[in-house]
Amino acid sequence: MRTIITFLLVALLQNTQARTDHATQQKFNTVADALADLMGELSRNYPELEHHRNELTDAVGLENREGSR
Repeated sequence: MRTIITFLLVALLQNTQARTDHATQQKFNTVADALADLMGELSRNYPELEHHRNELTDAVGLENREGSR
């Protein structure tokens, strides 16, 4: 009985951690997407930002995600 309870508690903790990790990653992705959009807008006045924007999108894979520009 004790083994079953321990197993269930471990499974619950792992599931909670996985959901937390996913939520944190989604927040980071949203921030990176917003930053890339801002850099795109500002690159009209500061052309060197386009290079940095491309590096950002490559590093975090923004172009591979649905809904990104």
